[in-house]
Amino acid sequence: MEQTEKTAAEGTEKESGQQMVDLGAATVKNHHGTVYILTIVGQIEGHQVLPENTKSTKYEHVLPLLAAMEEEEDIDGILILLNTVGGDIEAGLAIAELIAGMKKPTVSLVLGGGHSIGVPLAVSARVSMIVPSASMTVHPVRMNGTVIAAPQTFHYFERIQERIIHFVEHNSHVEKETFRRLMLRTDELAADIGSILYGQEAVQLGLIDRIGGLSDALDCLHAMIAQQKKQKQ
Repeated sequence: MEQTEKTAAEGTEKESGQQMVDLGAATVKNHHGTVYILTIVGQIEGHQVLPENTKSTKYEHVLPLLAAMEEEEDIDGILILLNTVGGDIEAGLAIAELIAGMKKPTVSLVLGGGHSIGVPLAVSARVSMIVPSASMTVHPVRMNGTVIAAPQTFHYFERIQERIIHFVEHNSHVEKETFRRLMLRTDELAADIGSILYGQEAVQLGLIDRIGGLSDALDCLHAMIAQQKKQKQ
């Protein structure tokens, strides 16, 4: 019996270690509860496979993982670590919508950068945090490759943009027109339209909830877990 339990424990540790290698994820358990740590880094990969030398987050890995975490009884909360340049809009929004729809406590922490579609991902958690040195780029929707030069194309772009604006407005404290203005600024970026926000500025505008580091994010998550356990009792 003891040998069986030991073998099972070793199997769990091996699985957890492989998960950290494959997905940049880890499960941490202490007296506060069990926290699942998910990293979203590099470029958000959509339906097109990115080159092997590009760091990416694959939506087909993250979506079922988040669904499983929501149903997993042993997981009490989720910490999302963000350092992304952006990427595929629909893949990013799919992940963001899944996080926003979770009942379990979620906290996001922007480290390095939360650019482009990384903005909706950052605000999707119940509480969003950012380190002072991190930056976030807000810009209009754009597309690579062949584009059909027709009024319908520009209308399509506008509708996608409205989806992003609506999501960010609904999941943060930034005002709709303020966010739209940040998207369309022409004097901020040298070779593009949009705005770059740094930690404190993102908080002042209401885009991110608060400034903080890793310990602050974990403290916040632990408090949310404790509150949820109290409500269940």
